Parts: sequence; structure tokens; C-alpha cells
Amino acid sequence: MAAARVLLLLSGRSESPSFAQSVCGLLGAGPGLGPWPTHCGWKRGRLVLSDRQFPGASARLPLQQRPPFCPFAALDQQLRAPGAELPRNRGVDLGVAVLLQSSDQSVLLTRRTRTLSVSPNLWVPPGGHVELDEELLDGGLRELREESGLQLPQGQFSWVPLGLWESAYPPRLSWGLPKYHHIVLYLLVVSRESQQQLQARIQPNPSEVSAFMWLGPDIAAVVAATEDGTEAPRHLPRELPHSIPGTRGGWKSSTSGLAHVHAAVDDPDHSPHHRGRQREGQHGDQVCPQALAATSGQVESEWQLR
Repeated sequence: MAAARVLLLLSGRSESPSFAQSVCGLLGAGPGLGPWPTHCGWKRGRLVLSDRQFPGASARLPLQQRPPFCPFAALDQQLRAPGAELPRNRGVDLGVAVLLQSSDQSVLLTRRTRTLSVSPNLWVPPGGHVELDEELLDGGLRELREESGLQLPQGQFSWVPLGLWESAYPPRLSWGLPKYHHIVLYLLVVSRESQQQLQARIQPNPSEVSAFMWLGPDIAAVVAATEDGTEAPRHLPRELPHSIPGTRGGWKSSTSGLAHVHAAVDDPDHSPHHRGRQREGQHGDQVCPQALAATSGQVESEWQLR
């Protein structure tokens, strides 16, 4: 079995959850109201989680509520089709996502290209898999650099862990059995540079990123207030953008005063020919609310700002 990246402390015993087990369920974070406070530690390249304080725990973070359609919660209640199997000899992988905030309080989101096999066309913060030999922050900064071209100068930013999210893909059993299972740790990275200064250095990786945008505090709060994109917040800012248009002729900004959207040259994701013929399981230009909802929990952390 591959090296375990996520360990649970349950009733004083260390346990490595299997690929098919719901981490939320094992920690007692059911489908009720969340987020659920979770004690976290980092030990020899592995993230340790528990519902109770333990020696070596360095943070108490909110674990975001799993949706009602979580495939791992439903697997034990449904019969699997003959021949259908989940990955074997695998545990739960570890991912990291970076909420990069400029000095003037804008947050960077990127849109994954439609050709990616996992979560195409989804608006997410930069992030990805944490390598075996990486620290959490190093993995997050590497993903930020690989996806956006941004390399933050040492001493020009601070950071703090925000929250946790259990990620499955495909996210619904109706799309097929899960092929990927991660615990994603969200990091807030606060730059001393303004949005304009950061913007000048962005060079998106076209194989992963088809567009990016900066969210102001108001629109970020609106996204964070939704649950899986299905509920409308009660109070909306007056000037929300009605859509995310594609633009031509280079990286060009469409600005509503709240969000700054930059689409790639001849972006196929929003061409008239492309609309209406998405592949099965492909996201239709959605914003992942978990990307910003992690900021809503109260963080009790001993991890030092850097």
C-alpha cells in the first residue's frame, strides 16, 4: 500500500483511513450542521487529524460539512455494480489549496481548463497534490507558481491554515465510482504586494488554467455564503457580474468593480460553438464555494505566521 498521507487518531489509536472510507464520517462530522472543529498536526510528512486534542497538535481547524451526495457516505448504503471496484492499496491523499490575498484584500481564483480529467472548468484557488518530501506551505507555493507563474518573495507574505475539506472526484456516485480522494488543507497566504503588483507577474500555465480573476471582499463573501452552489445568499452586493465573458486578443480584463476576470486568448471554454456541448461530468463554469467557505470558520492555531 502506498505511503499514508492522512492519519486519524480515534480513541487514542492511530489509523490510516482506506480510500473508500469517509474521513468526515470517521471523525463524527455527519451531514448535520458544520463546520466541525478538528485538531490537526504534521508528523513526518503526514497530516494527523483527531476530534480531540492530542500531543503534537498544532492547530484546531474547521472541517467543512460534507454534502448530502458525498459518494463515500453513500457507498455503504448502495450495492455496487458487478465488476465495479474502487482503487485498492491506496489511502486518502493530501492536497493543499492557496487562497492568495493581495494587500488590498483581493483573492485570486483560477479556472481549470476544460481538457483536464478532474474538475474541468471549475473556478478554484491554486493548489494540488502535496509531494512526499514537501512541507505543506512549500507544496502550496509550488502549485501557485506552476499554475499562475507567481513566485512570492521571501519576507513579503504571511500565512496561516484556514480549514479542511474532504474532496472526492467524481463528486457524485451518479457520475461513477470515485477515482480520487483527498483531504485538502486551505492556506491563507497574505501578500504585502497589491493586486496590481501581483497581476503584473502572472503568467498562467495554459495546460491547467484557462482564466483567472481577482475577487473583492464583497463577492468573495457571496461565494462563501453558498452551499455547493445551490443556495442564494440573503444579502447580495448591488454590482455583481451577471456572467463571466470570454475575451479575445490576449489576457484582457472584464471589470465590474468587484471581480476582475482574465480569459486566455481565444478561450474555447466560452466560445459560442463550445457552449451547450459539455462532456458528461464536466462542470459548467462553476465556482467552488469550499474555496472560500474555509475562511468562515474560527481558526485556533499555533502555527506561526511566516
